[in-house]
Amino acid sequence: MSKLNCFWFRRDLRMTDNTGLYHALRAGLPVLPVFIFDTHILDKLEDRDDARVTFLHQTLHRLQSELADLGSTLYVANGKPEAIWPQILDHYDVDTVYTNRDYEPYAKTRDAAIEELLTARGVGFSTFKDHVIQEGGEVLKKDGTPYTVFTPYSRTWRANLKPEDLEHIPCEDHHDRFVQHELRPIPTLEEMGFSPSSVPFPAAEVNRGLIRNYDQTRNFPGVRGTSRLGLHFRFGTISIREKARKAMELNQTFVNELIWRDFYAMILYHFPHVVGAPFREKYQWIEWRNDAEEFAAWCAGQTGYPIVDAGMRELNATGYMHNRVRMIVASFLTKHLLIDWQWGEAYFARKLLDFDLASNNGGWQWAAGCGTDAAPYFRVFNPTTQMQKFDKDLVYVKKWVPEFGGFNYRKPIVDHKMARERCLATYKAGLSRAEVEMG
Repeated sequence: MSKLNCFWFRRDLRMTDNTGLYHALRAGLPVLPVFIFDTHILDKLEDRDDARVTFLHQTLHRLQSELADLGSTLYVANGKPEAIWPQILDHYDVDTVYTNRDYEPYAKTRDAAIEELLTARGVGFSTFKDHVIQEGGEVLKKDGTPYTVFTPYSRTWRANLKPEDLEHIPCEDHHDRFVQHELRPIPTLEEMGFSPSSVPFPAAEVNRGLIRNYDQTRNFPGVRGTSRLGLHFRFGTISIREKARKAMELNQTFVNELIWRDFYAMILYHFPHVVGAPFREKYQWIEWRNDAEEFAAWCAGQTGYPIVDAGMRELNATGYMHNRVRMIVASFLTKHLLIDWQWGEAYFARKLLDFDLASNNGGWQWAAGCGTDAAPYFRVFNPTTQMQKFDKDLVYVKKWVPEFGGFNYRKPIVDHKMARERCLATYKAGLSRAEVEMG
């Protein structure tokens, strides 16, 4: 058996402009591409027709087709990585496993365990930056500590940006280095315990005009003013560098959104406690009401506030929600209903096609007032004025809440004025208690 290297696909499901794949292909040995349906992750999914699993499955078949044209194959396994890798090492003489870094807490733990396993077998483990433009350790304050406020972070991010950070990485020049191998079957969805989803997936390409006008259209859910590329960034079916290169030429507001993405990935990397607790510790003393019936009404888009209901119904039907509306529904849940932001975070994690732990967590903590750069707790979005400002012709609302304006549309589950006053009193009491508890 001749020696080879492996490239482990994870959140980088593309054959071009892929850092780790490029280094694997250039290392001098044939490359076996590997993907593992990680049951540590899949077993936690609540829905057997989870659209993201269908998307992954379709994407792997596309990669398999591209590799078949090169006389190669994708090695796809379903199971726990710590059980799958010994099987691969028993079957192939592997020199080094190449992969791109993932910054989520589980991924860091998994990769440390796999590196230890590989090292014990005399196999190398090489990781690369690909999922973000600048990693957590690259954008730091002058004293070497991480930023916790976005604006100074973004200034340093831009000042640090080097041409090579956005360069196209020419994997296609080395596609002849893949292992020559007959096709291996990809496990079916049914074999993995899932069923196909009918949710439509957004395109990986967007019109340049949309990006050019992004700053003027992004806040209006009734028009196609956002890229909807989040799903593709999440799974790496497009290169973040490629989109950033184009955005630099077309619209700096869109670039800022990409910097936010790096910012939240950096926060998660340096402050992993945010996964289960507020970034700002004093907010753990907020006494949430956590009314289960009101939460169910929010999830179903039955709150009696049309912009909130439209957003939740869009999410439930498509796996997508407009960015402006995400802020409105998150503010409503945490401040009008006083339901723990982690309930909303978990629901978004279940439903969003573009779910990304770092960005989802950061956005929810922002809305609840307990995160970095948070909206102050006394800022409570008025859903009615938000609708009048950003959907004044009710294009979005009428699409998702057709009964709005009729007798059968439910009355608001909470009065805005009362809810705002209750929110301010609850937060004030919680923060006062925090002063006592924390000294």
